[in-house]
Amino acid sequence: MKLNLISLAVCSLIGFAGTPVFAAPLAALEAARETATAKIDYRKVTTQLPREARPIHYDVSITPYPKDARFSAKVGIKLSLLSASRSITLHATDLTFKKMRLLDAAGKVISEDIKLTVDAEAQTATFTFPQRLKPGQYRLDLEYDGLIGTQAVGLFSLDYDSPQGQQRALYTQFENSDARRVIPSWDEPVHKATFTVEMIVPREHMAVSNMPVLSRTDISDGLSLVKFAKTPKMSTYLLFLSVGDFERATVMADGTEIGVIAKRGSLDQARYVLEESKGILREFNDYFGTRYPLPKLDNIAAPGQSQFFSAMENWGAIFTFESSILLDPTISTQADKQLAFVTAAHEAAHQWFGNLVTMQWWDDLWLNEGFASWMENRTMMRLHPEWQPEFNAISVREQAIALDALASTHPVVQKIETVDQASQAFDSITYQKGEAVIRMLENYVGEDAWRQAVRSYMRTHAYSNTQSRDLWKQVEKAARKPIVAIAKDFTEQAGVPLIYVDDITCKNGKSIISLRQGEFSKDVPNKKPLHWRVPVVAQIAGTKVVGNTLVINGKASLQLPACGTVVVNAGQMGYYRTLYAPKVFAQLKNHFTDIATIDQVGILSDSWAMGLAGQQPVADYLDLAKATSSNASPHVWDHIANVFSTMNNYLKDDPTRQKMFQEFAFKRLSPLMQELGWQAKENEAEHVANTRAAMITVLGSMGESSILAEARRRFAVMDSDPNAAPAALRLLILAIVAENADGTTWDKLYAKAKSEKSALVRQNIYELLAASEDPTLAKRALDLALSDEPGLTTSAAMIRQVASNHPDMAFDFAMANMAKVNERVDATSRSRFFPSLASTSSNPQMISKLNAYANAHLDPSARGELETVIAAIEYRIKLKRERVPEIRAWLDQSKD
Repeated sequence: MKLNLISLAVCSLIGFAGTPVFAAPLAALEAARETATAKIDYRKVTTQLPREARPIHYDVSITPYPKDARFSAKVGIKLSLLSASRSITLHATDLTFKKMRLLDAAGKVISEDIKLTVDAEAQTATFTFPQRLKPGQYRLDLEYDGLIGTQAVGLFSLDYDSPQGQQRALYTQFENSDARRVIPSWDEPVHKATFTVEMIVPREHMAVSNMPVLSRTDISDGLSLVKFAKTPKMSTYLLFLSVGDFERATVMADGTEIGVIAKRGSLDQARYVLEESKGILREFNDYFGTRYPLPKLDNIAAPGQSQFFSAMENWGAIFTFESSILLDPTISTQADKQLAFVTAAHEAAHQWFGNLVTMQWWDDLWLNEGFASWMENRTMMRLHPEWQPEFNAISVREQAIALDALASTHPVVQKIETVDQASQAFDSITYQKGEAVIRMLENYVGEDAWRQAVRSYMRTHAYSNTQSRDLWKQVEKAARKPIVAIAKDFTEQAGVPLIYVDDITCKNGKSIISLRQGEFSKDVPNKKPLHWRVPVVAQIAGTKVVGNTLVINGKASLQLPACGTVVVNAGQMGYYRTLYAPKVFAQLKNHFTDIATIDQVGILSDSWAMGLAGQQPVADYLDLAKATSSNASPHVWDHIANVFSTMNNYLKDDPTRQKMFQEFAFKRLSPLMQELGWQAKENEAEHVANTRAAMITVLGSMGESSILAEARRRFAVMDSDPNAAPAALRLLILAIVAENADGTTWDKLYAKAKSEKSALVRQNIYELLAASEDPTLAKRALDLALSDEPGLTTSAAMIRQVASNHPDMAFDFAMANMAKVNERVDATSRSRFFPSLASTSSNPQMISKLNAYANAHLDPSARGELETVIAAIEYRIKLKRERVPEIRAWLDQSKD
């Protein structure tokens, strides 16, 4: 699953028979679901079932009635009863059972007199039989009805406009615990089974599932019965169903049919990913040493968006929201192109890590997500080195450490007990820390040994379930060096190691490096450090002299066979912070231009984080930024620009110093901006487009007058002059104008949103309407968000956008309108959404509001996101109190 990406949505309906109808009000569409779930306390939904039975095979038949927001279904479950019992308990949510019968292995009916007990809070249905059943194989046949929702949970609908009229398409989203909303099942990763699926759909519509269509038979009333081939053995959360007015294009690669499926009229926008998927699949077939086992691999692009995820790795039928995979020629940028690639690579990697071999329980979710994240970047390095993806390693590490250095963090391998906890496990610790730790460990054991271990892991555990230790055993065997203990240190305990570089001396032509291990904490000063076994790499800057060691028991010494400027964590593969003693740091600063670009960015990252945490003077970072050469790498300036934007926000309460800082920042950044210009130059490297966008964004957000003037000029003529806003700049221009909008400009943007023909562009403009710095306009955007106009899945994104500039306003609004907001947010992500609105606040009163929300709506076991947000608020308050004065002092001392 890919997180944190948002796409488009438009509201209205078309009946499956092809007759256009008007959209029902949102409240009407959701009434059935909200009534059915009103009494469910999601805080207490535990997920593991009794172990007296296990599934073998599901025969599933679904008939959707999308206009009525419901479906009818039948399922025949072949199961093995492991111990004598009078009952069988399955997961089931929002299902109404009509018929039940039990058959023996030969197909003879044993009982139709079955007692049903539904536990809504536990999300289970228990079937009790007249007599005690002996161990053996049985078949449980069930007929039932269910609900079609409007958010990405279970079976759901997404509505959109088209030249043919208003349309509605259906999709499923089952991870992590929502297959039970469509199929009564053992809805846990460990309970793998095979599936045969059939659907009754309109003749003119395409039906999609994990496997190819086996047969399509026209039946009565303009409908067709579509049957799909039998799936391999897999977990319930990987099953997929979809139906709509779609188009499909295909290519062949390594004997597999690769397809893209999109709503009619948008297929061409998916062809880039279709072509890239060929190379991705070949790369993975080779790397894993196990060929992709299904006959086809589709990527289904869907309108709409989720506040939880952007793509889902259903085996053979990857689901992706359009904004993460389609390239619209009117707005798509180089960053969008790269996003489409990494999204496809991430989900394709899951076909092995997650689908073929699946974690036993959500505790080890990182085995899916950390590895898919690592593979996406590795694959970009293999297929698109011109994008310089190695620099992504630092941003990945920084995202992880941002959470991991707070007291609210958790281990990569964590204890999961409830549905909410499983949903909250999809975070930067699971994804980004998991990826960063994998990168470090691969670097420690070597690429060849690591690949050999992964191949053995795949062969050994194909079609089964694993825990982290199963992988570590394979790595240690292949590497022939200790790895299990190191891996456990970094995955089973939370936190970030801190490597102190206490001293570097030159003796007899050798550099002797004294290292010490502590712990980097942002919010717990003087914390007693945990212990890690830390692989450390050091290098003499500007040379190929490299050495490595393992810091054990808190101390180590490393010798390099040359003297010079020493960089620790050379190549930035390690998951730790590096703190240099003052005299060592002074040498780094004096020879900064001699250091490799990736290490320059790493040193800047560590210096900024250490400065904010009070473990190094903030002035060290500012001095580096001041001394950085104007012809330094764009990657270096990207980092400096982003930090400058953050500093500018910290100085909002001090307009005089903020103006001084802006003058300093503009002086440092403007030369690069002038060199880049607003338009791409002929034959420039593709990655430069990202730097240009970053510079325009940062300077615009800081109010640089020439950037604002140029954005406004282009905005004024963009409708009459196509050259004023090419695809690479269109949304960027709109974003700068929106952030700085007055009432008249906001009204012009609003008119653009309503008249825009491209659904992707329209969705983006609606979100930009929520980006204004003006509180009055932000309030207008919030009110607009709760209307039907933006689209049922765009509303929550607008509220979140307001929260980026006005967190207190957005949170208070959401709390005051909780019922309506809940209708617009995936049910299993609500416990994350509301706290996330406060994530940029620095108001102490917000902490009390969050605690009040938690006391009323969250179980103590489901407060992970909330505790992280509170910790971030407290840290931000601390920064303003303790670190901003340092920035002010530096500015005062640096005045010309």
